[in-house]
Amino acid sequence: MMKNRVVLVTGASRGIGAATAKLLARHGAAVAVNYFQSEAPARALVEELRREDRRAVAVKADVRDPAQVQAMVAEATAALGPIDTLVVNASIGFPIRPFVEYEWADFQAKLVGELGAAFHCCKAVVPAMIARRSGCIVAISSGLSRRPGPGFCAHSTAKSGLDALVRALALELGPSGIRVNAVAPGLTETDATAHQPAAQKEMMARMTPLGRNGLPDDVAGAVLMVASDAGKFLTGVYVPVSGGTLMP
Repeated sequence: MMKNRVVLVTGASRGIGAATAKLLARHGAAVAVNYFQSEAPARALVEELRREDRRAVAVKADVRDPAQVQAMVAEATAALGPIDTLVVNASIGFPIRPFVEYEWADFQAKLVGELGAAFHCCKAVVPAMIARRSGCIVAISSGLSRRPGPGFCAHSTAKSGLDALVRALALELGPSGIRVNAVAPGLTETDATAHQPAAQKEMMARMTPLGRNGLPDDVAGAVLMVASDAGKFLTGVYVPVSGGTLMP
């Protein structure tokens, strides 16, 4: 489904990003695995894919830094060829606390970091996509952008902004043959959610029509669906991957 495609996945050393890189590679894509601090797992993933005769490279960058993003894209392009698919996945950390306890600096860091990362990565790959009149961007949003939860005001706001950026780019870039979509996980079992109490996770699973919480592979499957030619007439869409807890 991804034969002859070159994909850059940001924040791909573990969790949803790693699952997405693996799945797209196993469907034929050459994959650039971006990492910032987690070099060892990123390189382990690349070695795993290479043992399967997949083309893959690890590329370091703090995606909040435009100069590092430009260097990352240049390195990935030199190794694999022009990037035709971008998965904006890198996680920007944030404190979980009530709004009344939030400091502006923490709120601002999440908002600017989330949108800056998406902006810089898109700016780095879109010109070449326009020149080829073909491309695909998938942003990893969150169900919390539509249905906020206590303590997640910064995350909900940042992901809502990301959703708006997706729609704006889908409108502007569509005439150049570039599709832009959002995939929005619900509660997903990754190291990012490992701190959440087991009882809370069990409650969420019981409230989910499909009877369980999400896995990274569930989200990766949705990315594959919208990124491949099977979704060639999809752009500007928001795909919740939540087992039915969010039905927009």
